[in-house]
Amino acid sequence: MPRRTPSTRVTDIARAACTVFTAKGYRQTLMTDVGRELGLSHALLYQHVESKEALFQLALLYASDPGAVAGVATPVRTPGPGDVLRPLADWASRRSGFPVLQAALADDGPRAVRREFHDVVDELYSMIEDNRAVLALIERCAPEFPGLGALYFDDARRGQVDELEQYLTSRMRTGLLRPAPDPALATQFIVETVAWFAWHRRDHPGVAAVDDGAARSTVHYLLAAAFVPDETSDDTPDDTPAGG
Repeated sequence: MPRRTPSTRVTDIARAACTVFTAKGYRQTLMTDVGRELGLSHALLYQHVESKEALFQLALLYASDPGAVAGVATPVRTPGPGDVLRPLADWASRRSGFPVLQAALADDGPRAVRREFHDVVDELYSMIEDNRAVLALIERCAPEFPGLGALYFDDARRGQVDELEQYLTSRMRTGLLRPAPDPALATQFIVETVAWFAWHRRDHPGVAAVDDGAARSTVHYLLAAAFVPDETSDDTPDDTPAGG
């Protein structure tokens, strides 16, 4: 029968599992690695989590919704076939897409394209910054865990990138944004630029300590300079980086 374990212990196990799986990947992570991260013996960890699959599911739950872990009863049982990724599927279903981007797609002629572009980029930046823990876990383990890449990259992320490309293509066609030789590559340029500043820069010692506000405003400033025509002027907040 499942028993109640102090929520702090379950959360500590989930946090450690998330850290180790993100660092080592799925194949290279062993139960002993997580036990070592926690300072727990191999045998004691097995009293709380039944298997590596259960531990990975717990890591996905923690990465996508840390508060939900406290309600998990132990021992955490091995998930049934196809259930390991359920926390990720639940996380994806809770996200309502990109409402700002979708509203922009429904508007054929915005009066303030600079503000619109700012808000579209800001929505993407916030999503990546707020979800960087689960995104890092997915990115590291997707090549090694069956179905993980398809669930996120093929299903969730592909649709979001396609919508951003549709937006850019539409605004470029009408002259509201600067044309690019390849809108698909322009879309990837925006996504990867935002992802680096909102997430990956934190792993680079030289820029990890950069102020979050300065990083975000620099992204807005440079992307607007690349895509919004110079003559465009409206009431967008000033994102000029300090010293600019």
